[in-house]
Amino acid sequence: MINVVKIGGNVIDNPSALESFLRDFARLEGKKILVHGGGKEATRMSESMGIKANMIEGRRVTDRATLDIVTMVYAGLINKRIVAMLQSMGCDAVGLTGADGNVIPATRRAAKPIDYGFVGDIDPAKVNDRFIASLLDEGAVPVFCAICHDGKGTLLNCNADTIASSVALGAARIGETLLTYCFEKPGVMSDVDNEDSVISVITPDSFEELKEKGIVAAGMIPKLQNALKSAREGVKEVRICRAEDLLSEGKGTRIIAE
Repeated sequence: MINVVKIGGNVIDNPSALESFLRDFARLEGKKILVHGGGKEATRMSESMGIKANMIEGRRVTDRATLDIVTMVYAGLINKRIVAMLQSMGCDAVGLTGADGNVIPATRRAAKPIDYGFVGDIDPAKVNDRFIASLLDEGAVPVFCAICHDGKGTLLNCNADTIASSVALGAARIGETLLTYCFEKPGVMSDVDNEDSVISVITPDSFEELKEKGIVAAGMIPKLQNALKSAREGVKEVRICRAEDLLSEGKGTRIIAE
């Protein structure tokens, strides 16, 4: 089994929560891959430099200045902080962007109907699963940030949930794969103010209904789109849960393609 875990949300911003999560991640047995976000820290950095963050349906519009900032924050500050913490826990982590080893090539998104700027779309079939397999076979733990490249010398900002889904689909070509999205909530909730309202299972039909009712919105939309794509195209199991529940089976929201 290959465990692909994506961590994001407020956990990235909370040093003690992040350390606790990483300790649990380091305890996962077998081959594993970590994908991290960091949007809130990137937003803070942008605003401190007088650049207002522009989000559309949970996706960041990335002009040239914003691309420089997210590259510094995602590929530098956050990625290396996580790698250093995992190393201290006996986990031989290797920090990567999609450009390293040409592991995740991307294509700049078309400017219509919305111009997202330097934002990349990923074809999971092009994920370099042989490179990933070589790292896993050496006992290394890849840690991916949300920066990819177009193969022509330009970096691209990619949604971290999409990175996780694409990497999981690549890993599924190597072996049986479990994808887990971890953040600060116990799962997908029907009432954001009630943590007892976790939706246990989401299907393609129920996702459309939840979206129409406004129960899922903003950043949860691409997360669920990517989770459903993964479940549909070869990942054995997809789960969305609280970071503290990473090692607890049965908790959170299961995403199934049926």
